[in-house]
Amino acid sequence: VQLVESGGGLVQAGGSLRLSCVASGTIIRFNAMNMGWYRQAPGNQRELVATIMYNGNTNYADSVKGRFTISRDNAKATVYLQMNSLNPEDTAVYYCNFHPSVRQYWGQGTQVTVSS
Repeated sequence: VQLVESGGGLVQAGGSLRLSCVASGTIIRFNAMNMGWYRQAPGNQRELVATIMYNGNTNYADSVKGRFTISRDNAKATVYLQMNSLNPEDTAVYYCNFHPSVRQYWGQGTQVTVSS
């Protein structure tokens, strides 16, 4: 299984981005997997941003609650992260992984840079 993130970029404060994560390879029942979006800013540890369970239940870090929305399309084996009202503190490399995360499935991530 490979998880590939995309959709990052440079955006001004207050702007929006939509990240995608496609799971490819041999996947047994993607719809049974709990998934998460994580991020790592320079000098910081990687942190959990949002999770979506196999049943659609979602959870968010306090720092993004009300601004970010995680969703999934099981038919496409894809997880999304809609990010609104971005601020410079959201600047980081964003990764998707299973939840709890599995070391061997960390990908390259996608860079999100928010300018003030």
